[in-house]
Amino acid sequence: MSDPIDRKGLPPRFWEKKPLKALSPQEWEALCDGCGKCCLNKLEDEDTGQVELTCVACRLFDDASCRCSQYEIRHQFVPECIVLTPENIDSHAYWMPKTCAYRLLWQGKPLPDWHPLISGTPESVHAAGVSMQHKTVPEFEIDDDDWEDHIIEEPT
Repeated sequence: MSDPIDRKGLPPRFWEKKPLKALSPQEWEALCDGCGKCCLNKLEDEDTGQVELTCVACRLFDDASCRCSQYEIRHQFVPECIVLTPENIDSHAYWMPKTCAYRLLWQGKPLPDWHPLISGTPESVHAAGVSMQHKTVPEFEIDDDDWEDHIIEEPT
């Protein structure tokens, strides 16, 4: 399991002072709130482009910590896992969770009060009920054809 992002040494409220494309790798990673919603399998309507979340989590997702259990080497196990970067956010933000810091900042919106960079604690995302902690089923337990039966409303 990967450790939560080290936020020590980051400038205060750096996300309000720099555009996304100017963030350092440490600042970029620190924006992750640890909700786990990006690790959920999603269904996209081919006609409308609408993206629906399912509670079916990637096989590497740790339901207790809301983190990838193999973050640094995840592509060895899940080659299709998308690495969101400042360079590709324009083409990937639409499928990110509505509460995702990357998506919010890309849209010019502020971070919510429960975001760990504001609250000072990584537990605030869980306390706010926004995370997927203890709310998922592993993808190896659900047949791909049955994912539609597991569509959920995004916790916001």
